[in-house]
Amino acid sequence: MQAKGNYRWVVVTLLFFATTINYLDRQVIGLLKDNLARDFHWSEKDYSNIVMAFATAYALGLLGFGKVIDRIGTKLGYSISILAWSLAAMAHAMARSTLGFGAARTGLGLGEAGNFPAAIKTVAEWFPQKDRALATGIFNSGTNIAAIAGPPVIAWIYTSFGWQQTFIWTGSLGFIWLLCWLLWYDIPTRQKRLGRAEFDYIHSDPPPPSPASPRPVGWKQLLGFRQTWAFVMGKFLTDPIWWFYLFWIPSYFNTTYSLDLSKSAVYVSTVYVIASFGSVAGGALSGLFIKKGMPVARARKSAMLIFACCVVPIILVRFTSHIWVAVALISLAAAAHQAWSANIFTTASDMFPNRALSTVVGIGGMAGSVGGILFPLLIGILLDHFKLLGILSTGYNIIFVICGSAYLLAWILMHKLAPEMKRVAL
Repeated sequence: MQAKGNYRWVVVTLLFFATTINYLDRQVIGLLKDNLARDFHWSEKDYSNIVMAFATAYALGLLGFGKVIDRIGTKLGYSISILAWSLAAMAHAMARSTLGFGAARTGLGLGEAGNFPAAIKTVAEWFPQKDRALATGIFNSGTNIAAIAGPPVIAWIYTSFGWQQTFIWTGSLGFIWLLCWLLWYDIPTRQKRLGRAEFDYIHSDPPPPSPASPRPVGWKQLLGFRQTWAFVMGKFLTDPIWWFYLFWIPSYFNTTYSLDLSKSAVYVSTVYVIASFGSVAGGALSGLFIKKGMPVARARKSAMLIFACCVVPIILVRFTSHIWVAVALISLAAAAHQAWSANIFTTASDMFPNRALSTVVGIGGMAGSVGGILFPLLIGILLDHFKLLGILSTGYNIIFVICGSAYLLAWILMHKLAPEMKRVAL
């Protein structure tokens, strides 16, 4: 069946900009850390507490927002999420103490947690299975665009208008997006701009094995399925690796190659540019396999195994003295992660009906966030230990081995827990 019309790609564009704003708002405080620490006399412990407030609220918010979105729908659920996080982002400008910033970060974490459960459910509502990974890869690339465009934009606002205006300006972007969302978005059955041919294409997948029930789906019920645990373990083991790339790779370049922030910027930006291409290409690959006749489960797993193998070479990064070789290895791993991410999100929509999808994504997202809290603790212990011994490189060697093997371990566990990725009948 040939697709007629392109309104579903307008929806993906909205998701892309929402995800870009999501990551832009969360990284402002990190980019302004040194300036804010000087103004507010923060210790490293103070800043760590602020970061932990966000991480904890984000993990809890994922669990809660997933269930809320399944109950009230994507249009209202996404609206509440971005309204909450935009207000919290702007509230940073009113903070006058460490406690005030911690409170603002808590609100930001709770609000931002709605982004991915709502976006994944939206993709499942607007795309057939063969196109979902590509659509997910496109909107997920917004995380990289924020990392590329964010630093210069935030630096310009800060130097021109001050730190308070930086939070206000970036936070206000969410309100512009919300207006576009309310004007242009609705589910396919209510979207008057959607043509019949495109509507039929969106709903071209075979019907589910059992009719949908209006009853809400609880966490306890979902945790009884092996498919839920497959998604949870995949997120728990691989999400923390991405956070390592975000928060430690700049420092790794600086300490290993004796660079400062300005000199390392080109290398860090290169990593994120390549990661953006990985997100889109990775989403397209499993879709290509499906269009060539491969069963959905086999297509997803084949693509994810390829991406898991593409991460392994990062283990070799400690054995090169040439920075561009290191950049190439790290970029390959970052691109493979984004490709993996586009597909693992889509496995949730393959295995679960739409009425439970956001809840499952929230559970998996919380598991990934918990891993994102625990892995930095391990990194800190390793780096501090080997730094005292004068062999910091050994600490990084161990960390890169963990990074290189985590995806293969996740793939094996997902395959054992859900070998055929059968769709759950609720």
